[in-house]
Amino acid sequence: MKIYDIHTHGIGGYHTKTESADDILRIAEIQGSHGISDIIPTIYPSPIKAMRQNMDAVKKAMKIQMHSKGKAAMINGVYLEGPFLNPLRCGALDASSFQQPHESLLKQLVEGFEDVIRIITVAPELDGSVGLIQKISDMGIIVSMGHSDATYNEAETGYNAGARGITHLFNAMRGIHHREPGLAGFGLMNNDVYVEIIADPFHLDKRMVDYIFHSKSNDKIIVISDSVKYSSTGTSSEGIWNEHSRLIGGSMAVTESVNLMMSRGVKKESAMKAVSHNPEQYLQSI
Repeated sequence: MKIYDIHTHGIGGYHTKTESADDILRIAEIQGSHGISDIIPTIYPSPIKAMRQNMDAVKKAMKIQMHSKGKAAMINGVYLEGPFLNPLRCGALDASSFQQPHESLLKQLVEGFEDVIRIITVAPELDGSVGLIQKISDMGIIVSMGHSDATYNEAETGYNAGARGITHLFNAMRGIHHREPGLAGFGLMNNDVYVEIIADPFHLDKRMVDYIFHSKSNDKIIVISDSVKYSSTGTSSEGIWNEHSRLIGGSMAVTESVNLMMSRGVKKESAMKAVSHNPEQYLQSI
């Protein structure tokens, strides 16, 4: 059984904000040591030139792995978390690097990397997002909606345009209100959209994790690490915070998240599907 982490920014002192293929290979090795078989290194929003340099490092690492992977996790493409995101919901990301959706900017960003980009996060409420979502989907790249202040209707419009996932449900997005369910509500109520969840003790309360598994089709839940450079061994004893006391990323490998969820009552079958069958199907959903 393959174990996937489709959303990881780094671990053990290494991260994807690099021009070095060796840094990406080290991330794969560390993830592999935690029992993960496949990863998708996730690029932070930055100026387009910098994002392309980061993607180039991943692409070079993928080529190196074709000849020698060892016990490292397989690098299964690249995930772009932005830059077409809403500054109102930037979370710990640098909002100054966000861009308004425009096809010319998309072309500048992805040209030459179409064969390795698997997922792009887009905020569906931004002007121009609907057309961009359609364009990205037509390219065979999955669109995940996130870092977004979208209403339920705006999220539904994004889904109808081709988006197939939601980036780290509840984090960096409009929450659920009884008169406006928002993007989070859409993620729970639409049976066909996939949702990422960061199932560590910091990003989601354990009762919220239970709620997601009780209310959402268990075939559409994907556990991710959202791990960052400062995640060393994936321990659950500490969160990763910045100098402004803002949570900036995950601290647990997805294999540890599965063990934590099962210890708190999530059925083993559902927990395991969230890191194996579900991400595998998601990556084939377009």
